[in-house]
Amino acid sequence: MELNWQEMLFQFFGGLGIFLFGIKYMGDGLQKSAGERLKEILDKFTTNPFMGVLAGVFVTVLIQSSSGTTVIVVGLVSAGFMTLRQAIGVIMGANIGTTVTAFIIGVDVGEYALPIIAVGTILLFFFKNKKVHNVGQMIFGFGALFYGLELMGGGMKPLRSLEAFHDLTVSMSDNPILGVVVGTLFTVVVQSSSATIGILQELYSSNLVDLQAGLPILFGDNIGTTITAVLAALGASVAARRAAAVHVLFNLIGTTIFLIILPLFSKFVVFLQTTFNLNEPMTIAFAHGTFNITNTIIQFPFIAVLALIVTKLIPGQDSIVDYNSKHLDPVFIEQSPSIALGQAKEEVLRMGTFAVKGLQETNEFLKTKSSKHSEAAYQIEGAINNLDKKITNYLVDLSSSSLSESESERHSILMDTVRDIERVGDHFENIVELVEYQQANKVKITEDAMSDLEVMFNLTIETVEKAIKSLDLNDTEIAREVAEKEDQIDKMERKLRKQHILRLNEGKCSGQAGIVYVDIISNLERIGDHAVNIAEAVLGVE
Repeated sequence: MELNWQEMLFQFFGGLGIFLFGIKYMGDGLQKSAGERLKEILDKFTTNPFMGVLAGVFVTVLIQSSSGTTVIVVGLVSAGFMTLRQAIGVIMGANIGTTVTAFIIGVDVGEYALPIIAVGTILLFFFKNKKVHNVGQMIFGFGALFYGLELMGGGMKPLRSLEAFHDLTVSMSDNPILGVVVGTLFTVVVQSSSATIGILQELYSSNLVDLQAGLPILFGDNIGTTITAVLAALGASVAARRAAAVHVLFNLIGTTIFLIILPLFSKFVVFLQTTFNLNEPMTIAFAHGTFNITNTIIQFPFIAVLALIVTKLIPGQDSIVDYNSKHLDPVFIEQSPSIALGQAKEEVLRMGTFAVKGLQETNEFLKTKSSKHSEAAYQIEGAINNLDKKITNYLVDLSSSSLSESESERHSILMDTVRDIERVGDHFENIVELVEYQQANKVKITEDAMSDLEVMFNLTIETVEKAIKSLDLNDTEIAREVAEKEDQIDKMERKLRKQHILRLNEGKCSGQAGIVYVDIISNLERIGDHAVNIAEAVLGVE
């Protein structure tokens, strides 16, 4: 019988597309129903590696993608929200969470795929309630997942009569490493281990591969899924690259262990199949679950060792900003509001040092155009935003305590100062974006203009430094200096605007360059305003 290659390929790749869309759409529906608080879940519930594993399982079940969870983790590690050890626990949990998709596929509801899609469509198009819409999205995705599998299965069935495919499966049965390579490469191409496991379930249920060939492919699928995290970590911080390396290492070690005990593992899977009377897709799902859970149990006690190995493999000092507060102990709010106020002030001062550091990094980015400075500035701005929320919440809780008149005044000053420092972060972020625009559009700023910006930037940084110092020491002399320097910034801003108009009239700079230049000095002037707000609060205490 001659194979109809066009029909096979159309069915297979069309089915694969519908399957991937189904997983994504179902995951998006689940994610919306969960309130889209995934980063907060990972941030709050990863206090130790075991909690990290549970958080990884939960988030992966929600978004239906271990790669997606790992990419989020890489981002959180890069930003400083999570340590490498916490990340390892989450990555282990993500590998367990991704097995849920295989169990869903193992429930044989393929023949009901189209009615399920119809139910999802009705909920999507005939109801306006957001919650019903999210449920409709989940149901539609669920049906699309199975319909895609049915199409892929139909496309692959004719391969039984193909001699070359039969020879390949025999080779994979005899040589497990070949199966691992095939599984890895296929997952790298498809970018979804859930899809490749689903395809494997279809191949096994159609008797196109036996268990001896299927299990190594399954191991390879787990290795291949790490490529997404690796790609996400390229160009990221050292810690993010280490987190991605852990994902690769974890699956490589697990695959090596299971290849060594493959005959034993195969017997165990057959035992599960016969004992629980499992169908073929569910057999692969149980094998997948057993592999990832056992791999996590084996490697969990060695999280510190894994962290040490990747630290040696990827050396370098990581410039991570610590997002977490260091002084906000809620115990003091009840026991000693006065001490709590002092703790809050320490955290505000720390936030202020971040603002100064962010300005310095922004200035370096303006001068050098090196992305490492823009990344540092963005990271610091993220830390400032996080501290803004935590300090404000702490101060709001503290406001319900019995504070003396002077303590209430200090409390009010800290609330205002937090807001001013947060705005400083917003303004230097604006400047970073303007410089990125300058780079992307090849906008040329004249040497004279750059020299003027350097002077104004240094004056602004010095003004913010002095404002934070005046708050720290409650020094009115330094606060008066801040007011004087802010006046200089205002005069400089007016002077530089006039000079810019002259350059524009003489044709020395373009309109685009003018927009970037004027916006930068405007942001610096606004930063000076926020610095003087802090100083005036100190003078107000006097």
